[in-house]
Amino acid sequence: MVKMSLDPVQVMSGQVSELKVSASSNGESRESWEEKEDFNQDNLGLTTKPKAVTGRRARKVEGGVFFPKPENAVTVAVSSRVLFRTEREQKVFEQKGVEEYLRYQIEHENEPFAPGPAFPFVKALEAVNTRLRELYPESEELFDIVLVTYNHAHVGVRLINTINHHNLFIERFCMTGGSSPIGYLKAWHTNLYLSADADKVREALAEGIAAATMFMSEKLTEVSESQLRVAFDGDAVLFSDESERIFKAHGLDKFFEHERENEDTLLDHGPLKGFLEALGKLQKKFYTKGHRLDCPIRTFLVTARSAASSGIRALKTLRAWGLEIDEALFLAGAPKGPMLEKIRPHIYFDDQMFHVEDAAEMGTIAAHVPYGIAQKHNIKK
Repeated sequence: MVKMSLDPVQVMSGQVSELKVSASSNGESRESWEEKEDFNQDNLGLTTKPKAVTGRRARKVEGGVFFPKPENAVTVAVSSRVLFRTEREQKVFEQKGVEEYLRYQIEHENEPFAPGPAFPFVKALEAVNTRLRELYPESEELFDIVLVTYNHAHVGVRLINTINHHNLFIERFCMTGGSSPIGYLKAWHTNLYLSADADKVREALAEGIAAATMFMSEKLTEVSESQLRVAFDGDAVLFSDESERIFKAHGLDKFFEHERENEDTLLDHGPLKGFLEALGKLQKKFYTKGHRLDCPIRTFLVTARSAASSGIRALKTLRAWGLEIDEALFLAGAPKGPMLEKIRPHIYFDDQMFHVEDAAEMGTIAAHVPYGIAQKHNIKK
């Protein structure tokens, strides 16, 4: 069993990554790079007292400055602790306090953070945006990435330098100085929030925002650089936990009976249904231009349900919602890890930790959705 960091401030040692990313520091080596831009801290609203700062940097896109309105875009908010590896800095904060932490960050602001577990996912989002801009130059229906961090604004310089170092197109920031970011997520019309803080993920879910906790495992599988691949569990992720409650309370036979009796009754929506809808909306833009077969977005349903006895209700629900899943895998209780290893998704969402661990063992970046009855049964390893 691969060890996983269930403490969101820790990351596995001995990471073996086949991902092609820019060389950078992970907190152990201290190599600097030449700054690409000069930044004035006053322009970032820096003060000695922590305060929430939101900002955007202008960048030219095909001759003009391009900022999609949040209500038109598919907004993905990503914590700095899952986009980048910051475990060394976190130790400074925990062991020496906030003032020494801020001093450390400023002293090392010319040293980039290494990629974290959300990095390949974000790069894939940007690859999709490139294709969308080619087909729809004036459209604001794009992925819009917001970097969310509890950090004081002083740390913003290092984050911006890191983003430029890795050539990421992230123009929107939310640095809350220790305050909860949830209110800002709602203002950004966030479609998905990824964080290392399980408490904040639960808080976001309670506010109706699709959210998941990300972890780093010691093995990462190489993923596509040209096609975004997103895999979902069914119950308590895309769907409600209604059926899972029957299974937990009464066992498998009663679950099968319940699903047969309710085959034509739609399942209620789960916390990530809206994100699948957003992906489907962008997929249709490619289909309209004749790119169904080479669409740069591909979605997967990977569920422990069996096809004949309980899968039909899931498929009928998706069809009634008007949602397409490119591939559906009904595993009838078989381990998900080997299937996910073949799919090679940029991210896989599941509500049960043992499935997250199973996926990580095979090198898949998995995210935990702490929703539903299964949270009473999850055992952290």
